[in-house]
Amino acid sequence: MVAFADAGRDAFMTNETEARPPSLFWTMMEGRAVFELGSFYYLRLFMRYLPKGDGHPVIVLPGFVASDVSTRPLRSVLKDLGYPAYGWGLGRNLKFNDEREAEMKALLDRVFDEHKRKVTIIGWSLGGVFARELAKVSPDKVRSVISLGSPITQHRNYSNARSLYDAINGAPEEHRAKQLSQLGVAPPVPTTSIFTRTDGIVAWKGSIQHREHGHEQIENIEVPASHVGLGVNPIVVYAIADRLAQPEDGWKPFEHDGMRKLFFRKH
Repeated sequence: MVAFADAGRDAFMTNETEARPPSLFWTMMEGRAVFELGSFYYLRLFMRYLPKGDGHPVIVLPGFVASDVSTRPLRSVLKDLGYPAYGWGLGRNLKFNDEREAEMKALLDRVFDEHKRKVTIIGWSLGGVFARELAKVSPDKVRSVISLGSPITQHRNYSNARSLYDAINGAPEEHRAKQLSQLGVAPPVPTTSIFTRTDGIVAWKGSIQHREHGHEQIENIEVPASHVGLGVNPIVVYAIADRLAQPEDGWKPFEHDGMRKLFFRKH
């Protein structure tokens, strides 16, 4: 996991024909998520001592074909740390259409109105795409966005789930196609992309944010994990807790010093 200084620029210059999904090897290795889940429960009691923030509300969006069941472990940790943590309550994540977008917007509005505070949105895989798009629509209600292994560039070939997604959703309408072409543009709020080079679902280059399409409050954090295990990997949970604990108006990039160098890479 070596961070190359020019890797972000190279990924930014990649065109659709050059974008490739992960190799079959890493896809077959996704079964290691079982061990990540095991380590989560082994360390679960210690997670109560992770960094705590100010208790602002958090919404956690599941990945493609997943539901709130997949995010329940992470939300339980967030609740222990004092955050009101919400699932999306919309069943299985399969479609992206105007109705689903309106439902997510209504959820954000409801949580914001209930707490009278800006909301952090965490999205796993496709959920991270949704989180970023929600923040673009309602930046006044979103405190920050954290995506986990999300395909956040305009090059859709980085994901090996694209064929299934297209089979379920069909060809995008004109306004949706335009939206998809702008996925690489970061929302105007602090935005963190947590990714792994050994992702077997979304190639890591597809999860990289670039300041050419964003602002200064964006960052990429590389972790050792599988795609399926990102939401329960203890290292990822630590990074999420660290990001949530920041003051609302005091965002700073994730620090990669000391012992953190053993587990995290700056990109």
